[in-house]
Order: sequence, then structure tokens, then C-alpha cells
Amino acid sequence: MSYRDQVTRIIAGRARGARLDVPSSGTRPTSDRVRESLFGALESMDVIDGARVLDLYAGSGALGLEAWSRGAESVELVELSRPAANIVRRNAALVAKAMQSDLAARVHQSTVRSYLGHAAGSFDVVFTDPPYDLTDDAMNGDLVALAPLLSPDAVVVIERGKRASAPDLHTAGLELLREKTYGDTAVWWAQPVLESGQNDPSQSR
Repeated sequence: MSYRDQVTRIIAGRARGARLDVPSSGTRPTSDRVRESLFGALESMDVIDGARVLDLYAGSGALGLEAWSRGAESVELVELSRPAANIVRRNAALVAKAMQSDLAARVHQSTVRSYLGHAAGSFDVVFTDPPYDLTDDAMNGDLVALAPLLSPDAVVVIERGKRASAPDLHTAGLELLREKTYGDTAVWWAQPVLESGQNDPSQSR
């Protein structure tokens, strides 16, 4: 099944059913099944509503735009490929129209590391779904660069092939919340390590 066949719509929220265009090549799918489970976990943590969302290696923008449909306050989508970034812009405009909302999703055509080096945080939910050929060092370097931009109770979702190495969360000052494998896809949910005296965000929301 092609990427175009796998990622075609917003699953839930105000833009439910909105059909997304997808790049014809150079990106990797997050299937409906994985997205449903991923967002089910995030909603059980009560972190989507009103969140400032960052979608790295955005592809079609399906993850960030799904979060926006489900109540996120704003979404930043980072994609290096010019054709893919143009598709994300069209998808963002489509979702905005479906929601009858002003555009609150911004697209940045940039490398992830360059964007993180100049971005102003803080972000509450971050998706990072790098291509399979991204090295472990590059992926872990992204997480280190991301760490200063996270809110104290942020949730970071990392998606990789199940045969790839697990992310080095400790070096980035993150701790594992949960992990799950779906077919050939592995997903990790992580949060900033709580300093002494801070409460678990899942208990305070």
C-alpha cells in the first residue's frame, strides 16, 4: 500500500474526515491505526487541548494537523523538502477551512536542527518521525536540541522503525512514559525529567 493510500484523512476532532494530500515520495507513513493509538494515549494524558504542538519531519503534516483538529492551540510543522512543505501548507489551509478557523498552523521549510536552533519555545507536545535512514546520532542530537524548547510537562512522541535503536532519552533530559510497537513501527512517549519538588503532570491536569 502506498503512502497516498495510507494517510488520507483527519481521524477525529473539528476537521474529522478532511482528506489530506500527501507527498508522492521522500516521506514515510504513519498509518491510521498508529495515529489512532498514539492520539488515544495523548488524550488519556490530557495534553492535546490547548497545546502548543511541534511536528518535526512533518511529511504531509498529518500528526500536527490531527492534534490541531483535536484542540491544540497552535502547530509548527517543520519539513525540509520544498514539494512536501508546499503540500503541508495546502493541508493546513484545508484543515483550517474545515474547522472554520483562522490559520494557526505554520509551516517551516528547514532542516530540523536549524529550526530548533532558532525556535522560540515552549512546546507542550512534540512529534518527531524521522526517516528510517537518519542516524542514531542525528536523532539523539535532535532530542538534545529540542530539550530547551519543552514546557515542564511536555510530551515528546518519537516514531522509528522497530529494528532501529531506541532513542537516548537520558542524554536529552527525558524519561520514558510508555512505548509500543505496531508492526514494523516503534513509538516512544517521553517527558522531561521532573526535578525534585515537581509534581507528575499526569496528576495535575
